[in-house]
Amino acid sequence: MEAHCSHIAYKDTGYFSKITIDYLNNATQLQPFFQHQPTLQGILNAIQERKNFATNRNVLVSELTKQYEGITLTDIQKNNLQLLLQENTFTITTAHQPNIFTGPLYFIYKILHVIKLAEECNKHFADYQFVPVYYMGSEDADLDELGFVNVGGEKLVWQTNQSGAVGRMKIDKNLLTLINNIQGQIGIHSFGNEFSTLLKTCYTEDKTIQQATLEFVNILFNQFGLIIIIADTTAFKKTFEKIIVKELQESFSNKALQKTVTALEKYYKVQAGGRDINLFYLQENGRDRIEKENDVFTIKKADGSYQNIDIGKELKDNIQAFSPNVILRGVFQETILPNVAFVGGGGELAYWLELKDVFNAAQVPYPALFLRNSFLLIDEKIQTLLNKLSINTEQLFQKENLLVNEMIKTTLSNSVIKQSNEATQQIHNAYTTLKNNIQLLYPSLAQHTEALQTKALHKLKELDKKIIRAEKRKQTELVRQIATLKQQLFPKESLQERTDNIAMYYAKYGADIIHILYQYSLTTEQQFTVLSIKS
Repeated sequence: MEAHCSHIAYKDTGYFSKITIDYLNNATQLQPFFQHQPTLQGILNAIQERKNFATNRNVLVSELTKQYEGITLTDIQKNNLQLLLQENTFTITTAHQPNIFTGPLYFIYKILHVIKLAEECNKHFADYQFVPVYYMGSEDADLDELGFVNVGGEKLVWQTNQSGAVGRMKIDKNLLTLINNIQGQIGIHSFGNEFSTLLKTCYTEDKTIQQATLEFVNILFNQFGLIIIIADTTAFKKTFEKIIVKELQESFSNKALQKTVTALEKYYKVQAGGRDINLFYLQENGRDRIEKENDVFTIKKADGSYQNIDIGKELKDNIQAFSPNVILRGVFQETILPNVAFVGGGGELAYWLELKDVFNAAQVPYPALFLRNSFLLIDEKIQTLLNKLSINTEQLFQKENLLVNEMIKTTLSNSVIKQSNEATQQIHNAYTTLKNNIQLLYPSLAQHTEALQTKALHKLKELDKKIIRAEKRKQTELVRQIATLKQQLFPKESLQERTDNIAMYYAKYGADIIHILYQYSLTTEQQFTVLSIKS
């Protein structure tokens, strides 16, 4: 399998928010909201800060060892687990919920990014060692977001009556049916059955989603030494207990957050607002808000009802039930991991930029933040069409109508384009000369002359549009081809990576797709990669 790539600046794609672009450009107004630059030097600075924070490495490795029971580890994974016991070992982490079958492509990209970034750090910093980590957000309860997958243009949705933390949900017959549907979509391709077999091996009835995700992601990335952590355990929550208690007693995170929000919303739309208590209460079938009034704690359930709880008893007997929301999840992550860099998408970075004061209030080190890698994958058939139409990387990211118009203009005869341009220039020059003369002789008519010039040039622009529309009617095949290109590369006018699942690409290219993506994954360059693949 062959591949070649090109890069485009994130700002030139049109798909990334202002706050993301400003962060990449180190905008002055954003600098107070993060601690370290997204560079190797930034990571080194994060290490110096991290050294002053005690991570319970024994608990970390003990819990990870339990989670990997029954799973075959590669030598590099075994070594990485042991390295985590050493004070000079740090993690490079990404986090994501357990979307069924890994969800959108960017799930794959962000994991490969931390793998590549950890390798880069290992090359540059001989005094330290770095382990890539995928932190599974298994406590997330948003099944609407996590319970579907797009394969071959079809959205496959898991229909289940289960509720609560998605990671704790059990695999049922409906989910297994989706695997059969995926197999039907990809089975005709060279590696389709291989991928389906992997899914069937990992996703078996009555296994939890988090366990199946652990096994599946491990198969895809164990060769790179990736360590996967499921933080939904009593032991990990125990290490977070002081911060849980502080939040319940003081609502410290919201107080810290609101100062930042007030400052940040002068420039940007705020991503996450926070609550008085930024903890959920996890029960068998729910992840519910904890509320406090006059020192009385209640659980606000999804149906609107309330349940009183003895908070002291719960902290003592059931601390695993306390689940940080988006405001405290990162603090929890950074408490249990010796982490120095976090890789996330634009939305993730936007809310992390709200959290520096929360971290300071919790007295937990804030990591260096990196925007995850983005790819646009182009297969051989699409690349052939792009070459035929002479569409370059920058043009690919144009809106469909603008691209069609541009391509139509290139197909119009030179004489038509030349005549239109010449006529426009001649009329502009003639009116300019006339306007200057009239200004000298009849000043009161100058404004009227300028209005006539504007009207005449506007009429020519309208004529140009009519010419393009007429040419579009003649060039129906070109218009259709561009529509096909845009639909395949930017489904639903969004980035491919936010919609497509890895299934179809694995089915076409096998495990080599992971290696190709690994090969072309960047570390600190922070550019969008367009990757053309030839099997």
